[in-house]
Amino acid sequence: MTGINQVWVADLTYIRITMAFVYLAVILDLYSRKAIGYALSDQIDTDLSLSALQMALQRRHPPAGVIHHSDRGVQYAAREYIDILRSYQFRISMSRKGNPYDNAAAESFIKTLKTEEVYLWEYQTMEDAQRRLPYFIEDVYNQKRLHASLGYRPPVEYEAMLVPETFNHPCLTLT
Repeated sequence: MTGINQVWVADLTYIRITMAFVYLAVILDLYSRKAIGYALSDQIDTDLSLSALQMALQRRHPPAGVIHHSDRGVQYAAREYIDILRSYQFRISMSRKGNPYDNAAAESFIKTLKTEEVYLWEYQTMEDAQRRLPYFIEDVYNQKRLHASLGYRPPVEYEAMLVPETFNHPCLTLT
């Protein structure tokens, strides 16, 4: 990979709150490991994955040919989700059956999120998760967290350092 918007990886996870679970869908740009789209819901359904995808699309305005990789979950195989990917001319990739290593970057993000945020705060309510998760993803993970695979830089810095001409494009948002 030589830059952003070449490969996006997507995954879902659950987060325990006091009396139930909430669900997080996330999309990362594989080049920088930056979380470019995410959504939180009390339902694990296609709407959840679609919300994360819509955020990523609005932030990145991807060119045709981006690879979108996910597991084989029904949320990513749903007609509505596939139709949107096709309308943006994504190349659709899904993990081999029963092989979580095919989506290792997304799995690594989820492990980091849970270890460095969720387990430390022990969310009690959906509101706790709605307040804390965007802060962690945007301000900590994307802006500050160092990644060995990025030369010990955070995703935002890595993108700005290696592809500065990209950020002068009027359609690209750095959030």
